[in-house]
Amino acid sequence: MPIPDPEQKRKAAAFRALHGGREILLLPNIWDVASARIIEEAGFPALATTSAGVAFALGYPDGQKILREEMLAVVARVARAVKVPVTADVEAGYGNRPEDASRTAAAVIEAGAVGMNLEDTMDGGRHPLADLSLQLEKIGAVRETAASLGVPLVLNARTDTYLLQAGEPAGRYDESARRLSAYRDAGADCVFLPGVRDKEVIARLISDLHCPVNILAGPGSPFVPELRALGVARVSLGSGAMRATLGALRRIAEEVKTKGTYELLNGAPSHAEMNQLMPDNLVRPKT
Repeated sequence: MPIPDPEQKRKAAAFRALHGGREILLLPNIWDVASARIIEEAGFPALATTSAGVAFALGYPDGQKILREEMLAVVARVARAVKVPVTADVEAGYGNRPEDASRTAAAVIEAGAVGMNLEDTMDGGRHPLADLSLQLEKIGAVRETAASLGVPLVLNARTDTYLLQAGEPAGRYDESARRLSAYRDAGADCVFLPGVRDKEVIARLISDLHCPVNILAGPGSPFVPELRALGVARVSLGSGAMRATLGALRRIAEEVKTKGTYELLNGAPSHAEMNQLMPDNLVRPKT
């Protein structure tokens, strides 16, 4: 068994503590080293990758089309480049077996991250969500793997009942609460329900679950002060920041194409600033 890195254990404990503090944990998700350094320099205490953003940047559609190794290679570069804790979005664990989730958890730890998202979406098929018993086995496998490697990995267990509009609307909340409470009891440190924006639903979920809850925020979502008042522990933006950046690029392209001007480049970090933000430990030594 490899000897756990004390610094990685410290970061994992610090990241877990951020879920239970008086302040809400805000995670504007990142997709590469440059975006990670920008967000770290802005003063955020932890970083979360977006699986969709990483996939898009590498030329894949979202939805576990990217290889585990390619996803974790990006996570490893980010973790090496920053000083704050990093949590990795690893979709459904890159496989439908508990062994796949275990292998992914080990790869997350090897990459230097201290947390991971695990969703219950299945690859294809008529039923979009994993069988509950299978998902509980996957969560158990993650917990066992983290314990064996000596790193208290922070597990954010996600259900996509609302995001995929799975099942009948009348029973969607009950199914979400059933799944998330089971994930909590199986060892998840935080639970995640993307696709829900209604404040009454969020408040009810927090009241029913009695554990840290992650909300995916974006246009149409309650603002952070409202989510804080509801008792939300963690707010993430998913691929929103990455897609907004691409939207800015689209507008820049349109401006230079139609007007021949460059006004939208104003406000960009300077070349010198970006050079300074890049960490020395990722630079290859000269030969």
